[in-house]
Amino acid sequence: MAESIRIVACPTCRAEVRWEAQSRYRPFCSERCRLIDLGQWASENYRVPAEEETPPGEPPPASH
Repeated sequence: MAESIRIVACPTCRAEVRWEAQSRYRPFCSERCRLIDLGQWASENYRVPAEEETPPGEPPPASH
């Protein structure tokens, strides 16, 4: 039974990338696109939203 190869879009340039073990930079198409993405995270252009949590036993911060 033949296995189909999944094709994904490079997150940086949108080029088609074969999702397989031989695709060295997957999901990126190249090292260049991988480094561009890493640079975006390092310069804080990409962020993961988060909410501050109050540690157990401490009162919540006062709202203004």
